[in-house]
Amino acid sequence: MKTWKDIALVAVILILLEVALSGSIPTTLDGPFEPVTSPLDQIKFRGLAVDVPETDPRVQRRVKGFEPEQISVSLSATEDSVWISWITGDSQIGDDVKPLDPTSVGSIVHFGRNKTALNWKAVGYSLVYNQFFPFEGFKNYTSGIIHHVRLTGLKPSTRYFYQCGDPSVASMSNVHSFKTMPASGPNNYPSRIAIVGDLGLTYNSTSTVAHMQSNNPDLLLLIGDVTYADLYLTNGTGSDCYHCVFNSTPIHESYQPRWDYWGRFMEPLLSEMPIMVVEGNHEIEPQGQRKKFEAYKSRFAFPSVESSSNSEFYYSFNAGGIHFIMLGAYTNFKRSGEQHKWLEEDLASVDRNLTPWLIATWHAPWYSTYRSHYKEAECMRLETEELLYSYGVDIVFNGHVHAYERSNRVYNFTLDECGPIHITVGDGGNRENLAISHADDPGNCPEPASTHDANLGDDFCATNFSVGPAAGQFCWDRQPEYSAYREGSFGHGILEVINQTYALWTWHRNQDLYNSAGDVIYIVREPEKCLFKSRSHESRWIKGFASSLRNVI
Repeated sequence: MKTWKDIALVAVILILLEVALSGSIPTTLDGPFEPVTSPLDQIKFRGLAVDVPETDPRVQRRVKGFEPEQISVSLSATEDSVWISWITGDSQIGDDVKPLDPTSVGSIVHFGRNKTALNWKAVGYSLVYNQFFPFEGFKNYTSGIIHHVRLTGLKPSTRYFYQCGDPSVASMSNVHSFKTMPASGPNNYPSRIAIVGDLGLTYNSTSTVAHMQSNNPDLLLLIGDVTYADLYLTNGTGSDCYHCVFNSTPIHESYQPRWDYWGRFMEPLLSEMPIMVVEGNHEIEPQGQRKKFEAYKSRFAFPSVESSSNSEFYYSFNAGGIHFIMLGAYTNFKRSGEQHKWLEEDLASVDRNLTPWLIATWHAPWYSTYRSHYKEAECMRLETEELLYSYGVDIVFNGHVHAYERSNRVYNFTLDECGPIHITVGDGGNRENLAISHADDPGNCPEPASTHDANLGDDFCATNFSVGPAAGQFCWDRQPEYSAYREGSFGHGILEVINQTYALWTWHRNQDLYNSAGDVIYIVREPEKCLFKSRSHESRWIKGFASSLRNVI
């Protein structure tokens, strides 16, 4: 027997479908679209991205002793478990730091479905990471004690309340809550998923987060470049361009307290809503003994083991009828490497009848027309694109380029109705400011050799186009036909999957009112048009659009 909630949900879906089909909101069925460039609005734009200072109350330490702080929730691979993370004890930075003992405080979470009856208990593990530089004048850093606890046996679409800490030393957090993801299924989806890249901790970042919260998301995807702590020397001196100002330093420094500031600022949001993160280039943070990514690997919990990757750099998880694949652009992505092997196995295991939507994310985009980072990730595209295409990935989200861009369906730089939509949302508000110039603007095409980034591998793959209108050229002489819409503004995106066929994508600019959007489109899956690999490792036709409508009606 259907409840009034079921009837209301069907009514809403039918209304959305009617609106989409009526043409008031464009759909990808109307594409491919003629390329559009929206110029920067100099009147409404809120100026340069200025860092939130360490004196701001939102980033200062407010707890005492070993009370938990920087609390956050992350998803596991399936809806029946989540990770709770937090930090106890203060970090230290200076010439003589003494790491805390991770075993001195327990990693315990009490939780339950009733705020006043937290009857279940889970125990996790803890760690401390250090940043040591063997050079005079550099300040060393040691973190507080970082705790990760996995809660299991949870029911889908259910609110749970929890406290974290160690009751034996009277150091427990306040009671927080989170809601689990819907069970995997073609008709089950989170209400809204917020997607942002290159966030940082500036006043534009805080505007992005405020806009994002006003959209009431159930989940946040952060597509790399979290804090930009690596734009600082260890004495706290910062710069918008590290190598431009600090090029005489013997090693690239990083000011780790910025990570603590970011964790404190984000705690009110992340202690109640899950966040899933993938690494960006600003998380590399090289130090002595060839260590990299220490803060990234230590501070976040990843469903790596649960998704069989055994790496913090790439993993997957389900959120209702969506299978998300989080890929690492700054680890080995070659076909002979472990990530590619894991990716192929993960894609082959996806049941598109259970999770119809397949969404991939990584930091550096393949299809960006901005001059900044142009063709930088071409080696990764050559190694990976064919595999993603063969399994019918629907949408790709990237960051890295500090602007917004949405593509038409594309494969190998050619319009393709079976290719994914690529969306760049690297405009979260970081201190490096916006990308505005395009590679196709007159005189803006970069020298091919200048596009190489050693962090993305030793090979050089960016060459002239071999097919299409730009054949023989390194850049187009106009906005490429695969670029549907682009604009340089700070903001974030919201994905609302309606059913197994329709998803509403909206991009929100910081300078606009909370209830308006700069780009709106329905992304429509048409699996009946395309031949792709299935879970059974065989190619087959899958009925999509018609059956989806029948299920809704």
